[in-house]
Amino acid sequence: MPAPQQIIQDPDMSLIDTIYARRSVRGFLDKEVPQDVLNRIFEIAQQAPSNCNVQPWKVYVASGALKNRLRDEMVTRMQTGVTPNPDYDYRGDFENEYRKRQVDCAVALYNEMGIGRDDKAGRMRAVLRNFEFFDAPYIAFLGMNPKFGTTVAIDVGMFAQTLMLTMVAFGLHSCPMGTMRNFPDLVREAFDIQDGTKILFGISFGYEDLAVPANRTCTTRDPIAANVVFRAD
Repeated sequence: MPAPQQIIQDPDMSLIDTIYARRSVRGFLDKEVPQDVLNRIFEIAQQAPSNCNVQPWKVYVASGALKNRLRDEMVTRMQTGVTPNPDYDYRGDFENEYRKRQVDCAVALYNEMGIGRDDKAGRMRAVLRNFEFFDAPYIAFLGMNPKFGTTVAIDVGMFAQTLMLTMVAFGLHSCPMGTMRNFPDLVREAFDIQDGTKILFGISFGYEDLAVPANRTCTTRDPIAANVVFRAD
């Protein structure tokens, strides 16, 4: 007789609360998430909207020995100067107010980590933390069919936001990571991806380690007037 299926009790946390509670966490506990909880989180995220309901996202979640192997291979490549070979070019030439926000975010993070402006070793160590997945027990790689362009990539982004908010509701945290596009060949090999799926970015996730200084980082948001225009005529 099969074991009875565990009933998942969905949290009562409101959507608004999860939106305000979500942030990029850069330090995680070495603690597994029950598989039924993971299944429920991704089941909820699957409800994200997409153009014509094509649901273009492909998600590959590594944990355990596979996650550790990917971590070690990525760290080694970074330390030995292997040139990244992303499927998609990173276009992050921020200027004016966008550059200011980028700098403010970096300053807030590095201040919490005790990394000074001229601390090159510290900054390099901070970069490597990305490829260590911030010690997260899980790393998800998100991609899509190579025939899709930027319009469909927006759908993958909406899925990712839905996923990260759902994680918060279940007591988890995450960090979306553009650096996880750097070595897509490792991802395709690890998951035996045969359909040519291109990797857009990654998300490390798990239970937050409150003792990690980087997790004290706070960023702000501009008033909506900086981004939103209302007109009626």
